[in-house]
Amino acid sequence: MKILLINKFFYQKGGAETIFLNTAKILENQGHKVIFFSMKHEKNLRSEYEKYFVSNANYEKKGFKNAIIHSIRLLYSFQARERIERLIAAEKPDVAHLHNIYHQISPSILHSLNKFNIPIVMTLHDYKLSCAQYLMMVKNKICEACINNTYYHCFLKNCIGDSRAKSLLNTIEMYFHHDILHIYDLVDYFISPSNFLKEEIEKMGFSGRKIIILSNMLRVEEYLPKWGCQGKSIIYFGRLSREKGLLTLLEAVKGIKNITLKIMGEGPLRISLEAKTRYDGISNVIFAGYKAGDELKNTIQDSLFIVLPSQCYENNPLSILEAFALGKPVVGARIGGIPELVKDGKTGLTFKAGDATDLKAKIDYLLSNPDKIEEMGRNARVFVEQELNAEKHYSRLMEIYKLAIERHRN
Repeated sequence: MKILLINKFFYQKGGAETIFLNTAKILENQGHKVIFFSMKHEKNLRSEYEKYFVSNANYEKKGFKNAIIHSIRLLYSFQARERIERLIAAEKPDVAHLHNIYHQISPSILHSLNKFNIPIVMTLHDYKLSCAQYLMMVKNKICEACINNTYYHCFLKNCIGDSRAKSLLNTIEMYFHHDILHIYDLVDYFISPSNFLKEEIEKMGFSGRKIIILSNMLRVEEYLPKWGCQGKSIIYFGRLSREKGLLTLLEAVKGIKNITLKIMGEGPLRISLEAKTRYDGISNVIFAGYKAGDELKNTIQDSLFIVLPSQCYENNPLSILEAFALGKPVVGARIGGIPELVKDGKTGLTFKAGDATDLKAKIDYLLSNPDKIEEMGRNARVFVEQELNAEKHYSRLMEIYKLAIERHRN
């Protein structure tokens, strides 16, 4: 089978790209031909299809001309249509699997895929189909104001970068794609990695679509577990931004002796977090910067457990899967799709999002019961091996492709 995989970034940028690239490897290992469509970028992996990629779009670049060009592209990219149609004509794929396409590529390519009668599957990595801001947060609080497709709240609440202009543009984008073009009706099946995401976007008004649950996966053989109480550290790894609940985490570890919190990652909140540790005298925190690959895995292996204190609607966090695969339980906030993975007393512990006292109690419990750390870590590894492995994911993915082909044919 020829599968056209589409994502706006073609390098290891975040969790969505990890899933996108892992999917490609799994399909190629099973003998399928994978065709890529993406955006040009200096960090991109090499690809024989890069001549078809859309030009780079930098939405942070200043200037009136840049703003106008990229605003039009955000709404509808004729360049993306022209280039993907040349790629389709050359390769003739059997099915298209979309990941993150918003803004840099735009859903304009759905018209091209439909023009060439190609079945379409789309994986949802966030809440963009019901929320212009994609996180469903405003001013660091959960927001569901746009329920029933009332997207104008994005402009009224100034949701995008605290900018009226950007908020207006994203509001127009939502109405244009959903209510004028109805462009997402062209997708045969959507894949939601969590029950929560599916239920939330349906509640918000994105209903009547074919949405199938398929959790994210890992190539488990690439992760070597270590059990129990390795070292004297607990770990957060990921983006350092306010919605991740890191201020709550700092409050929770304040005063806990004989344990170090290692925060691994970069982001806009780092300066504020470092300032808080100095001002509050929190001496058991280390900011280790961005880590990846074997360095990240080794650090996790040498830890006690992982903490994910998010205050946003997480979907199906890859960080939890990676921790599980390395034999570590997770203490996670009881929000979004986190409780679907972190089962209390089995693969970790959950706490009330934003509640430092509750989080501290869960951390203290594990520190006082080291046997539970190993027990939950072993359970977590078994869960990934049995439920979230590449083979099972591939089998289910092929079922979805075949459903899309059959639905499109009929």
